[in-house]
Amino acid sequence: MNSSNISSGHKQPPINEVASRKSFALEGPSVAIDPRTQAVRPDLADIRLSDQVFAPHYAAPMTMVVQQPTTLYFTGASNAEMLAELPKGTVFEALDFAGKSAWGIAVALGLVGYVDRHAIAPAQD
Repeated sequence: MNSSNISSGHKQPPINEVASRKSFALEGPSVAIDPRTQAVRPDLADIRLSDQVFAPHYAAPMTMVVQQPTTLYFTGASNAEMLAELPKGTVFEALDFAGKSAWGIAVALGLVGYVDRHAIAPAQD
């Protein structure tokens, strides 16, 4: 095979002169995540956990307040496990809204789950 005499006019530096690239290694133990107490799902995580977990998307919490008693569920499914009853006035940090549910953190309990989105409203400053 013949080599081409066509040149771009740009001379490549020798390999030993190429600046080394900044690199990093994944090292150390993985962080154990408890989905009941840490707001991490396969598609979304709390932005405050971005230094601990990788997620395709991160969300900043919106401070909400429970307006009428509601139940905190582990998942958004209709037959989901009940985690707690949240009384009126409970602070809930919402990270995602979908359908009739909001996903987030019941702050005082430190529990992550789903609530009826109509039972919460933005906190008043």
